[in-house]
Amino acid sequence: MKLLVFSAKDFEIPFLQKANNGRHKVTYIKDELDSTTAIKAMGYKAISISSGDDACLNALEKLRDLGVKYISLRAAGYNNIQIKAAKRFGLKVANAPDYSPHAIAEHAVALLMALNRKIPVADRQVHSFNFEQKNLMGFDLVGKTIGIVGTGRIGSVMVKIMHGFGCNILAHDLLPDQKLVAKYGVLYVGLEHLYRQADIISLHVPLTAETHYLIDKEAFEQMKPDVFLLNTARGAIVDTRALIKALEVNKIAYYAADVYEKEKGLYFKDHSAHGIKDRHLKTLLTFPNVLMTPHQAYVTEEALHKIARITFENLDCWAQGKYCKNELGYETLIL
Repeated sequence: MKLLVFSAKDFEIPFLQKANNGRHKVTYIKDELDSTTAIKAMGYKAISISSGDDACLNALEKLRDLGVKYISLRAAGYNNIQIKAAKRFGLKVANAPDYSPHAIAEHAVALLMALNRKIPVADRQVHSFNFEQKNLMGFDLVGKTIGIVGTGRIGSVMVKIMHGFGCNILAHDLLPDQKLVAKYGVLYVGLEHLYRQADIISLHVPLTAETHYLIDKEAFEQMKPDVFLLNTARGAIVDTRALIKALEVNKIAYYAADVYEKEKGLYFKDHSAHGIKDRHLKTLLTFPNVLMTPHQAYVTEEALHKIARITFENLDCWAQGKYCKNELGYETLIL
């Protein structure tokens, strides 16, 4: 099958090439998919996109008109593609679920530890030969209460890790995992209870119509003023304006995230030469109690290997006319 890979990053191409092993004729381009770049798919039967691509209605319509039949996502989430429209246009879409829940959960813990123990501050100080400790106060995790919102693949790994730190674990999920209750003493509670009791809150839910701005002004008002909020899920789960206000009035103590509400046009690119125009992101980055990374949680060797393998397994199934277990249907519009 002839495949065009959009948003191909230099570090992921070797993994994709190895996974393909010559089975499909593949072209890699750095361009992101959108309504203007869709034309580049002329002559290709399949495309592969990542989380930074925009498979909007216009892009999907153009892909259909160009003869594209298949879209294989190199990501688990698919909030950047209109599934209903894709189905209406006869495009088959599959994602890469469960590629490495450990990579995401471990990155969440890395963010927590780095900001809590002031690792970035300490590193800058030491590199300037400043060995003072007065600005490096953190807190022990043992005995703290962590609220984990979403206990699916990633959230359940987060439960196991935080249990190892000796934390008390509250959780919220539409489908409570009784195995986590039995093995790790997880207590499933309502969101309001979780917000009021948790010292640390970690988000691990998909982006849906229901979870969009789940963390809003009202949610912040219910949280402890010294709460630590972690977001390695999706940026739009947190209302950025409400977050900035909460930080300005010291309603929360820390915010660490690998995602941002409006990543398109910003993330996955180097803007160091000319800066950025997004005033909300620029404001967030001025707070000393905010730590952000550029949607890198998936960037581990293990995760990239599995993403590449699943990407081509999806293509193999379609090429051979077999059932593709990762194919997406109508049921979820935003994830």
